[in-house]
Amino acid sequence: MKKRSIMILLLLAVLMFVPSLAHAQGGGAKRGPDVTRDPDMEKDSLHNLDVARQYFKLKKAYVGALERCEEVLAGNPAFSKIDEVLFIAGASSLNLAEAKGKQKPDQYVIHEGEKKTTLTPQEFREKARDYLSQLVNGYPQSRFKDEALEDLKSLGGAKPKESKP
Repeated sequence: MKKRSIMILLLLAVLMFVPSLAHAQGGGAKRGPDVTRDPDMEKDSLHNLDVARQYFKLKKAYVGALERCEEVLAGNPAFSKIDEVLFIAGASSLNLAEAKGKQKPDQYVIHEGEKKTTLTPQEFREKARDYLSQLVNGYPQSRFKDEALEDLKSLGGAKPKESKP
């Protein structure tokens, strides 16, 4: 009886410890000790990221990839894979600046009321530098950091990290 009680207590202790250990090693972009995320927003953001990956890697549709990434950045800045979103947004902007891919850069349209504008190659480069700098400065442990640093070389390097007042 005593042996059985000890085994049950040991099992309970293990069951309480293992989930917290697994959560701590979860990976992804986390900020602070307790980041709470809306499961519906995570699901929607993950879908947009999956679509952006397909546009970026398979279709070379950089306008579509950039638009999907910007949707995630605007709607869910605490997304668990925000580092990958920043990388795809930055790399897509850089490719559009160089007129690479199957979509023309002028297909990226900014709507300001009734006015529609497109970006110049220099503006796409600035956008790329902004996104990639955010990645490098905000997520130094990201697996995309080295590739982002390589891309930033052609853009004048990463922008300095902004200090918060």
